[in-house]
Amino acid sequence: MSSDKNIQSPDLPSVTPEMREQLLQKLKTLPASPGVYFHKGTNGEIIYVGKAAVLKNRVRQYFHHTQKDPKTEALVREIADTDWIVVDTEMDALFLESEMIKRYMPKWNILLRDDKTVSYVRIDMKSEVPYVSFTRTPQDDKATYIGPFYGKSAVEKALRILRKVFPYYDKPYDGKKTLNTDLGLTPGIEVGRVTPEEYKKNLRKLRLYLEGGRHKLIKELEKQMQQAAKTENFEEAAAIKSQLFGLRELQKKIVFSDKEFLDISSDQALTDLQKLLHLPNPPKRIEGYDISHQSGTNVVGSMVVFTNGASDRSEYRKFKLRHQRNDDTANLREVIERRLKHSEWPFPDLVILDGGVGQVNAVRDLLTAQHIPVIGRDKSGDHTRNASVRIIVPTHQDFQEITLSPDSHIAKLIARIDDEAHRFAITYHTLLKRKNMLK
Repeated sequence: MSSDKNIQSPDLPSVTPEMREQLLQKLKTLPASPGVYFHKGTNGEIIYVGKAAVLKNRVRQYFHHTQKDPKTEALVREIADTDWIVVDTEMDALFLESEMIKRYMPKWNILLRDDKTVSYVRIDMKSEVPYVSFTRTPQDDKATYIGPFYGKSAVEKALRILRKVFPYYDKPYDGKKTLNTDLGLTPGIEVGRVTPEEYKKNLRKLRLYLEGGRHKLIKELEKQMQQAAKTENFEEAAAIKSQLFGLRELQKKIVFSDKEFLDISSDQALTDLQKLLHLPNPPKRIEGYDISHQSGTNVVGSMVVFTNGASDRSEYRKFKLRHQRNDDTANLREVIERRLKHSEWPFPDLVILDGGVGQVNAVRDLLTAQHIPVIGRDKSGDHTRNASVRIIVPTHQDFQEITLSPDSHIAKLIARIDDEAHRFAITYHTLLKRKNMLK
């Protein structure tokens, strides 16, 4: 057992019997619901994030007196406290676990992880007849990659159910009829059931669901069904009604409650952000913005959205700047002006900009007119993961600079949003640059 001791962090104080007893009492309040749990060390740092179909059963397993592998035994010895967030479905738990691992990068997720369990869903939407598959290593091949998900079996289970609602091919299309054709698990292009264009339309709905846009998808389908019925396109209306029925049946199979996507009061980062910025409520919708270009060419802006602390990819937007210039403050102002014209997009409870006083000052009046709080993250050009989290907060007359502890919940959330905005902007900029090089 000496190898166990080598795994344990030597710099952390030991978990006392009193801490362990308090934790065991707390675990008695665990709900029989799906969710994500956070194991913490004696210093309050999140050391492991996991998901559960039934929180009560999964979390308590760690503390049963059963034989465990050495690494898990070492993890359990470091657990001083555990928190959790309840979600609607197992699929939501899958999304949220992935998001929180990206935000906190817990050391034990890295130590315990088997790379074979980290997977992405790949959809090659550029193909004439796309197919859906799994991979551990995304490629730069213009396909859509959704993930990473931690635990391939859970994603496979969800996709098996979703395939009955949105049939898809799981192998390159060869035009041959198979058993899956008869079972209704493929769209049936091979027998003339649908056209490739209709198949792609349904595949986009599947992608929206997998990217976390379940509620948005249901609203869109309801709207499309009403429109089809209004124009007396009853066949299309019936097909959409069947999809809605399938999605609701899916929820019955893996839904335990009818609450929102997650209980935002459980996300410490959001409540801490509310207190720090004196907001009336925890910010439910946060938008992050960044600009990317190369010396004023191929200038783009990104807008990423985090709903209840988790990335909401179905709400992301990108902007190709109308004025190509090497001026980030002017570019940012154009992006915010264009964004605010889209009243059909819900306005955010908070905007986070990649930049300092100049960037915040450039758009402050636009956002203030809409009663939207704004802060900037000033990295002084340092885009590394270890960059300090220094934020610029507007005051009545001036600006306040606040440097956050890099281990704080707020710092982790802001860094995650800012990194995602930067990644999304760079991806779009690179795409435009390649297209222009081929002209």
